[in-house]
Amino acid sequence: LDAAAILLCESDGTTEEVEEEIGRMQAVLSRCGATRIEISTDEAQRLRFWSGRKNAFPASGRISPDYLCMDSTIPRKKLAEMLIEIALMERRYGLRCCNVFHAGDGNLHPLILFNANIPDELRRAELFGADILETSVRLGGTITGEHGVGLEKIASMCVQFSPEERAQMEALKRAFDAKGLLNPGKVIPTLHRCAEYGKMHVRRGLLPFADLPRF
Repeated sequence: LDAAAILLCESDGTTEEVEEEIGRMQAVLSRCGATRIEISTDEAQRLRFWSGRKNAFPASGRISPDYLCMDSTIPRKKLAEMLIEIALMERRYGLRCCNVFHAGDGNLHPLILFNANIPDELRRAELFGADILETSVRLGGTITGEHGVGLEKIASMCVQFSPEERAQMEALKRAFDAKGLLNPGKVIPTLHRCAEYGKMHVRRGLLPFADLPRF
């Protein structure tokens, strides 16, 4: 209960391969200061280990009435740097964050804890979430891993993709959805949104390509 973090490692292969790999993992973990190492001895125990990870989200509901689940991806070698950044964000936004992730593929699921009944906490949680997404991009990652963009992350698309890239996405969408009936206003941000988000240059009060329609 006093551990700063729990790391689950799973080995797959022949009996000999698994034994050899587990030995190497133990050596690395011991060298890096692990306070406790436990190896499952049967399938039931293996599933108990994984139940901790699978129940991390509902367990967070025991310590906070609300949480905002993020989804971004970073290069695996940037994981420690990202966790340090999130710790700084906790102080910046005055909110706690439970870090849950797939360390093996760099997909992060930080759970930002807040109370929607306290004025301003939801707004700060959303700013915290955007900061996580855009820090992921700065570290060489992306604003999404497996949960898509939709509406929640659409403003952060202005950070990850250039105006030219977004224009190509919009052109492709128009080719298949000329009437704008499929998920209107989602996934691809408009020029107007990016300008309002402060991620597009405005010079002398004029937007680039001022003749283009804004939505």
